[in-house]
Amino acid sequence: MVAKVHIKEGQFVKAGELLFTLDSRADEANLAKAQAQLERDQAALADAQRQLARSRDLLNQKFVAQSAVDTNLTLVESQQAAVSADRAAVAAARVTLSYNSIAAPSAGRAGAINVFAGSYVQPSSPALVTITQLDPIAVAFTLPQRALPDALAALKAGNAPVQATLPEAAGKSGGKLTGRLQFVDNLVDAASGTVKVKAVFDNKDLLLWPGAYVNVEFSVQTLRGVIVIPQAAIVQGASARTVFVVGEGGRAAPRKIEVLASAGNDAAVSGIEPGMKVVVEGKQNLRPGSAVRERGEGARDAAASQARAAP
Repeated sequence: MVAKVHIKEGQFVKAGELLFTLDSRADEANLAKAQAQLERDQAALADAQRQLARSRDLLNQKFVAQSAVDTNLTLVESQQAAVSADRAAVAAARVTLSYNSIAAPSAGRAGAINVFAGSYVQPSSPALVTITQLDPIAVAFTLPQRALPDALAALKAGNAPVQATLPEAAGKSGGKLTGRLQFVDNLVDAASGTVKVKAVFDNKDLLLWPGAYVNVEFSVQTLRGVIVIPQAAIVQGASARTVFVVGEGGRAAPRKIEVLASAGNDAAVSGIEPGMKVVVEGKQNLRPGSAVRERGEGARDAAASQARAAP
């Protein structure tokens, strides 16, 4: 039974702070009983030791036989074992008594309190309260299996910044929080081909909240000096990937490329030069030497897009 509730809902608590006190009268009585048994056996041990000392003196004077000394020695050893058992019983009773004082295992914010003074509780009862750590706070997300080597390397190097943005703060200044990669799981999910990772963020302003969804940005790899083109420009062949570039006279010319990395609508490739114009629309109908019409730069449905160098 709950004797007293020491906190309020929503309160921030420190590690070790007292949360609840349970009715401890029965456990206090059991502890007193175990201590009394210990004291009784300690008195019996002291008496047995005196009897052993007396019998040894009498043996030296040849008033008793050796068997009398052996009997008293056995009694002393028996009482010593009883005292050891009593001390263990006292320690167990103290452990049981300590369960009546429930303290916070870690610092955090208390959620809803499900009991009050006088509530009957038992081990199978629902949690009395949930303590959630808010600062720092962890954000869990997944990465594709292909990013696992880069994520492990970044984790080992300790230079893996992760940015989190709340959906409602998207586009606002100061809406992004920067944390660091802390954990990469030891198992790839066979169903999705992803691995779970976790990043830790300082959360003094309590912008991140347990259970909330955030948009996460994590750069697992940095490619410098590569060429970036729209993925829509890539033609997947049986043995190679190609793109059509706009050559002299506005004629299409195929170029074999190698995709180094891809993200979203863009792909980092090798095999073409910065400034080359690649065909985005209608490439499936092109043949080498076909005329290509370039639409105005910035048009949403542009037929050709300019390859650019990554920063």
